[in-house]
Amino acid sequence: MATLCRELGTSESSVRRDLAALEQAGVLRRVHGGAMAAEARAEVYDYSRHTERAAEEKRGIGRRAAALVEDGTTIILDGGTTVAAMARELLDRSLHVITNSVSIAQVLSASRSVEVTLTGGVLYPRLGVLLGPFCEDMLGQVSADAAIMGIGGVTETGLSNNNTLLVGTEKRMIAAARRVIILADHGKFGRAAMVPLAPLDVVDVMVSDAGLEEKHRRLVRRHGIDLQLA
Repeated sequence: MATLCRELGTSESSVRRDLAALEQAGVLRRVHGGAMAAEARAEVYDYSRHTERAAEEKRGIGRRAAALVEDGTTIILDGGTTVAAMARELLDRSLHVITNSVSIAQVLSASRSVEVTLTGGVLYPRLGVLLGPFCEDMLGQVSADAAIMGIGGVTETGLSNNNTLLVGTEKRMIAAARRVIILADHGKFGRAAMVPLAPLDVVDVMVSDAGLEEKHRRLVRRHGIDLQLA
């Protein structure tokens, strides 16, 4: 534990919280004085499973969100599967993309017009994203025209996601961007994920699908958010 605190430059309580979140996610197993890698299981890496859920809605949201991005701008893309669907629509665009997603970087590597900057950080295997202090420090040193992010849950109390490491990174993305665009299929509304991220007031644009219930549409618009439906 002391080694982790020293290497990460953080408190023991913060390390304990992050280890608990990673253990719950199945990435590691806590032991006396620290943690060890969990036994490899096929279900631990579940990016593909997330991709398959609401796949058609995500493709539609991705196309709609891509149309909101202007050529010549710098955008931050997080590692959500809906954001990855959007990235596939950007291959012919002239953009600078900052991302913590290995999968998105691989998609955009096929483009001759998109410049890609990876954040660095520790690879989180379940989602194929880079997280942790190095990732957050890098995001604290850049600015972007927009941060485009997926999310775990949307409620009246705000945005939330599924562990502290993801939320820490996404807070830095929000702080670095002049505009925040959230991509969320209708299944993300009306439910709170484990860790609060930010109030709805930080969001400029919300892109969802036609299955979004009217009560959730009213919620988004009540907060002055531009709601775009695919």
